[in-house]
Amino acid sequence: MREILNINKDWEFKKQDGNDHVEAVHVPHTWNAVDGTDGGNDYWRGTAVYTKTFAKPALAEDEQLWLEINGANSTSKVVFNGQPLAEHKGGYSTYRVDLTPALAENNTLEIIVDNAPNSEVYPQQADFTFYGGLYRDVNLIRVNKAHFALGYYGGCGVALTPEVLADGKGQVKVEAYTENAKNGDVVSVQIQNVEGEMVAQGEGVIEDNHASFVIAMENIHLWDGVEDPYLYTANVQLAQDGRAIDAQSIRIGFRTFEIDPEKGFILNGRPYQLIGTARHQDWEGIGNALTRENHEIDMALLKEMGARTIRGAHYQHDQAWYDLADENGLIMWAEIPYISTHMANEAANENTQEQMREMIIQNYNHPSIFVWGLSNEITIGGESEDLLENHRKLNDLAHTLDPTRKTVMAHVSMLPTTSPLVTLPDATSYNQYFGWYVGKIEDNDKWFDDFHAQYPNVAIGISEFGADANPQYHAEKPGRGDYTEDYQALYHEHMLKMVTDRPWIWAMHVWNGFDFAADARDEGGVPGRNQKGLVTFDRKTKKDSYYIYQAYLSKTPFVHLTKKRYIDREQPVTEVKVYTNEPEATLYVDGQNMGTQKAVDHICRWNVEISKEHAIKVVGSDETINDTMTIRKVDEKNEDYIVKGGSVHNWFDDGVEKDGYLSIMDSIGDVMAVPEAMEVLRPVLEGLQNMLGKRDDEGEIPAMDMNTMMMAFPVETALRMSGALTKEEIIELNKTLNKIKK
Repeated sequence: MREILNINKDWEFKKQDGNDHVEAVHVPHTWNAVDGTDGGNDYWRGTAVYTKTFAKPALAEDEQLWLEINGANSTSKVVFNGQPLAEHKGGYSTYRVDLTPALAENNTLEIIVDNAPNSEVYPQQADFTFYGGLYRDVNLIRVNKAHFALGYYGGCGVALTPEVLADGKGQVKVEAYTENAKNGDVVSVQIQNVEGEMVAQGEGVIEDNHASFVIAMENIHLWDGVEDPYLYTANVQLAQDGRAIDAQSIRIGFRTFEIDPEKGFILNGRPYQLIGTARHQDWEGIGNALTRENHEIDMALLKEMGARTIRGAHYQHDQAWYDLADENGLIMWAEIPYISTHMANEAANENTQEQMREMIIQNYNHPSIFVWGLSNEITIGGESEDLLENHRKLNDLAHTLDPTRKTVMAHVSMLPTTSPLVTLPDATSYNQYFGWYVGKIEDNDKWFDDFHAQYPNVAIGISEFGADANPQYHAEKPGRGDYTEDYQALYHEHMLKMVTDRPWIWAMHVWNGFDFAADARDEGGVPGRNQKGLVTFDRKTKKDSYYIYQAYLSKTPFVHLTKKRYIDREQPVTEVKVYTNEPEATLYVDGQNMGTQKAVDHICRWNVEISKEHAIKVVGSDETINDTMTIRKVDEKNEDYIVKGGSVHNWFDDGVEKDGYLSIMDSIGDVMAVPEAMEVLRPVLEGLQNMLGKRDDEGEIPAMDMNTMMMAFPVETALRMSGALTKEEIIELNKTLNKIKK
């Protein structure tokens, strides 16, 4: 019977960077845990070698020894006792290598890992760090020569398809694939419920290393999302001449689902709108070399928030993560790292298809996975026939490998809704950042309403949306682009109400559940960081926006005072705001009852006069449901609450915008539509065009030569991007625009 031997400990690690330094490491390991997260876009990308020696394990004559690598980013080679045995192109999936033919009494294993840029293996361009390393578990597998297939795209060799029939009945289709088995060998499956009782069984006979059969079941218990993620265990065995020679246990779940353009997501026959987050697999200080405990903490945080769904951005995640999703009932969107830039060559196209095969074959049995993602924002560089044809092939491949699930794409906001990519997959979603990068928060409502009206037969979701926030930064009147925790909270308040009022939006995935590393970034006061997470990179701080989701989604009663970190407040009257899933809450200031407010969209608000330091307490339906904070009146704004070098909004004491008049918060297109404002804006256009490098044939800057996306950018965003004006000049520009009617 098979035995898994973990070999994570005691490797020698050496970069091929011209130095002779050799380091002792344990796996999981990445060489970019620090330099990939500190900004500058200068983290080391190259080739490194992991070396391990080990004695030959005890093997019977009819046994083999396989190597299992669960994650090596992004390409890797296996050299064993000096013999090159395998090469793998893709950093996020499992692959295995038969070591038996080269096995000696004393063995040297080298795994050569390379995360340098190339023109073949995805991803090559994206807004996150491409950590290099042997960053997931490495195992040896001792197994009988005849075994469930280990060498077929990293899968387990058994595909189980639970099907829900009528009247509480169900069936499990079994497809078993073996290596070196004999015709007549027997595959048997025993299915147990959560109490460990066998509830069904069946068997089939191997022919040409394949067996196929169906197991009938009575009184099936459905896997029903976060409410009841019920899992059966299928104990699968391969027997030869009456003797068991290989076995494994696989958990399965029975569920039905639909993605309907009008009704949204349907789970087991009832509407079940998917609200949750995307998730990157890295942590501060350890990069992507996560332990089981790291995965468990992430899952616990999302479960506490009340999330129903997770989008696994932007690649295949660890099996431990999908296992946790199975156990906790969170519905997964799993996708390959086909992102941002289409590399128009045959090898790159084949790499996307290879990664799709691996993802589906390796994860077929997970009941938590409902959709396969074809790509993310792939049209940033434009559409082409090669790109379209590759997506057609990927879509067909996904349906061929797995007819039971749907395909989906995450489109960049600029993709025209007339693109054939919008209707190519079974469901579609857009990454929309109205209210952060472009436009106003309310523009989201109009965009999705217009899409739904124009394409009533297309299921539409929102696959990314968010606003960067550093919990250190605060404002009495927060605004887009100020990186305050307070604006992020306002943003998500709106987005949650927008989506819950529109049940036909089949899924919303916050970008992002957690802050993550993007080494090219330098904004919001923290270099190398995308701070759109609801929770900080170290998982220690839940931002206020986390709690508005908990208010909408969680059933455990709670109250949460927002702006707890906004202690020093300069205004004599301040807003005290509470998120809750209780029907009402009562506020106390210095022990004095300030009244009870009914929750509107899960929010209670009070305007409170302050003159000194005050103790604030809010209470829900009983005293055990409470939250507290301290605030104090100050004469001047605490400068620590203002992001250094990145916030324009907080430069204005009385607000940036004036009703009926233009401001730097209006879009470039709106300002340019007013002739009087056009000349005022000219310096901004010149600075932005210089940054983009756009000039006409005579070397002049064409004032109207702005792409559609840039025309939608607020002037304030363009100012920050271009660095065209000083702080004082921006304030004067806004004063001038405030005098020009819209």
